[in-house]
Amino acid sequence: MKLRAAITAVFALLVLWAAPALAAEPATIDTGDTAFILVSSALVLFMSVGLAFFYGGLVRRKNILSILMQCVFLMGVISIWWVVIGYTLCFGTDIGGFIGGLDHLGMRGVGINDIHSGTHIPTLVFMIFQCMFAVITPGLIVGAFAERMKFIAFIVFSLLWATLVYAPVCHWVWGGGFMGPGGMEALDFAGGTVIHINAGIAALVCCVVLGKRLGYPDRSIPPHNLPFTMLGVGILWFGWFGFNAGSALAASGQAASAFVATNTAAAAATVTWPMIEWFTGEKRPTMLGAGTGAVAGLVAITPAAGFVGPMSAIIIGAGASVVGYLFVAMVKPRFGYDDSLDVFGVHGMCGLWGALATGLFAHEAIGGTNGLFFGNAAQFVTQAVSAGITIVYSVVVSFIILKITDALVGLRVTQQQELIGLDLTLHHESGYTVLD
Repeated sequence: MKLRAAITAVFALLVLWAAPALAAEPATIDTGDTAFILVSSALVLFMSVGLAFFYGGLVRRKNILSILMQCVFLMGVISIWWVVIGYTLCFGTDIGGFIGGLDHLGMRGVGINDIHSGTHIPTLVFMIFQCMFAVITPGLIVGAFAERMKFIAFIVFSLLWATLVYAPVCHWVWGGGFMGPGGMEALDFAGGTVIHINAGIAALVCCVVLGKRLGYPDRSIPPHNLPFTMLGVGILWFGWFGFNAGSALAASGQAASAFVATNTAAAAATVTWPMIEWFTGEKRPTMLGAGTGAVAGLVAITPAAGFVGPMSAIIIGAGASVVGYLFVAMVKPRFGYDDSLDVFGVHGMCGLWGALATGLFAHEAIGGTNGLFFGNAAQFVTQAVSAGITIVYSVVVSFIILKITDALVGLRVTQQQELIGLDLTLHHESGYTVLD
């Protein structure tokens, strides 16, 4: 009996010792999730093309190619930067909660069958998905200094900004830094803080440091091709489904919820902005207002997409148009800064509204965390603090980068180049061969 009891006890200990190993089966690649994120990556890259047309239609005809060139060039140069050093700075081994280490420099140590932690997709798929976010973020800033920055200055600024501003903030929130899981627990599903607040604040710094375009605001500078702008809006709206739904990193219920929230918020904002125009100073709804509203709604829902339901998305989208219109039509004229294409008003401030709204409307049943309106006031405070830290950091470091760039290569084109247009003077090309 004693021998049987001893054998039973030993066997029980062996079972208990082996249980964790048996439970922790190695993660496997899910082909459905992998295909979904690869398609989402392509959609996000396509957004850079949409951004080029959105911005290109808003500038004067003599500068359209300069805008297209800047957006397309970023698709190349930031993709290379990302593979060489960007990915490891964002997602390498955490250093003090501030930045990633250089363990993945040049994609060292990342194999084709490695699986990204907490998912069922290859690390390379996660890497290329995040690459597309890095590509479009400095592209957003282009709209603030449109028609007046040197091309070489644009390149230097973009690379320095990606390295010194985008990479740290991305690491803080998504890469294991102090703002994300295990730290402040700030919620940013697809980039309201990392991308839109970050870029929007940098855009304001850019337009203030560079100064106003010649003739602004005394002379009207209307968009030259609104059909191009609306084509860009359509591409952006289409690509944004990859941007937001793809951030679930799986073909899951949360991805479906993010998809629905994205479309719903954009729809609400598209309706709201023209209504504001109709019943305020404009006295008429405009297509530009509808398109700008759509982008504002997409921006605002980005941090919240995986955390809120469709009714909350309607409020967030409509609120984005109110916030965006306030800053574009009232605050900008009041303070006189020349944010050429309203990057600060639409991306910076609507991104801030979206980050705060996430802290209001987040619901545990959707994204695992409640916001203020569902009993968790602390989450709203966290959202506000994380946004404030990002704003201060982006202002200070973006200003320093601009001053460094100015000292190295000079920031602004000459008056003659600006008058003739950047297409001819910087690129020796023209977007149009027949003038009407």
